[in-house]
Amino acid sequence: MTDCRLDYIQLLQQEVSKNPDRLLDVGKEEEQEEAPPPCRTLPQLCSIPRRLVISPGLGGTPVTPQLTESLRKILFGGTFHVFNYEWRKSFFQFREPDSEFSYALEADRGGARALQMVVQARIIKHLLFTRQSASDGRTLSSLCDVGQKDQERALAAALSDSLWLAGQELSATVTLVTKDYCITPHLDYKLDNFTERLQLFTFNKKEDVRKFILEHVQCFKEEGSHGVILFLYSLICSRTVDRLKEDLDSTTSHLLYLSLGNFVCRQALMNLLLTGRATPNVFNGTLYCGEDGRPLERPLQGVLCRSDVGYLHWSREQMERDRLPQVGSMLKTPRFPVWLCCINNSYSVVFSLNRLLLSDWKMEHQFHLYYYNGQSTTARLTVDTHSHHWEASSTHSDGDPEKQFPSLEMTIRTKWDGAAVDWNSTLPFY
Repeated sequence: MTDCRLDYIQLLQQEVSKNPDRLLDVGKEEEQEEAPPPCRTLPQLCSIPRRLVISPGLGGTPVTPQLTESLRKILFGGTFHVFNYEWRKSFFQFREPDSEFSYALEADRGGARALQMVVQARIIKHLLFTRQSASDGRTLSSLCDVGQKDQERALAAALSDSLWLAGQELSATVTLVTKDYCITPHLDYKLDNFTERLQLFTFNKKEDVRKFILEHVQCFKEEGSHGVILFLYSLICSRTVDRLKEDLDSTTSHLLYLSLGNFVCRQALMNLLLTGRATPNVFNGTLYCGEDGRPLERPLQGVLCRSDVGYLHWSREQMERDRLPQVGSMLKTPRFPVWLCCINNSYSVVFSLNRLLLSDWKMEHQFHLYYYNGQSTTARLTVDTHSHHWEASSTHSDGDPEKQFPSLEMTIRTKWDGAAVDWNSTLPFY
């Protein structure tokens, strides 16, 4: 009997001792099967289709008990938390190829949506500005003429972009799931039948990362793959837990927090996805003094470099409480005209077809933005920063600030102050 099988039996025995009703007829299944029992013996935990499980002989490095604990702690703050159903069901699912929304990922309204929409922003960047050589003359059809192979290549490029940044552009790690269990969790660790089977693959060239993800793209894009969690694990392993601890400051100790029964991404995780560093704040640079002018015991970490994909933030509640964070130019003015938007704690993407928007000030007098919210809607907005002030364009007189000033418009004005926004016959929906 192999050491891996002995460890797995010990793992099952620990689970039964903690909760006898949790596993039924374990002994019977052990007698009937020569390999470790499949996920059906743990119905309330993760279940991964066999086609999405890689061979242990692929050459990866098996996860260690120390790493599984570190992953839990940096994500949740403790080892006994596991991802809930909303996270486990999330993966990177494109809409129908060669259709109006062939560039678009489907995104639910759970905590994993934030990661999906960052990847969506990078997919748009790839399809508009990386896949083709020209930098202008784009049309929206550039995003519609996307077949399944193009979708998969765009997803591999988007995932590898974030992982390579997290690895300081020196290396990146991809985590996949194998069929073998080779660790035995202790009593303070809650097994999830998923993290305990990770294999790590580390690469020193970005192109090798992209190719490897493309070869195993089904592990991120198919139902049952837990693809978003796999990408998150890959991101943490690429950055390393030690570097993540250095990125964080006194305001943030881990990357997720529990809100209304779901785990939600902290700003540090969003910055890790966008810039490769898990800094907890959106301002530029490092803050050494507090509001009272006194030196801080530990400086507050902000964004140190310009990102490829930008970030805009608006919250009506924070605005009313005068606590709206001021996003710095490193995030507001990215290298490509694609922005992740956090609007009232919901994530979406706005983008322009014209890359010169960020390098030629004359282009900012009047231009178009496209808005995608993860559902089946793309809005075309015309932004005018030159002819008149936005407050004069409001035609509503009932006093409802949400009707007068939709949150999406307010988000856009955090980047283009005073701009008027025309929805082009579309009824404002956000």
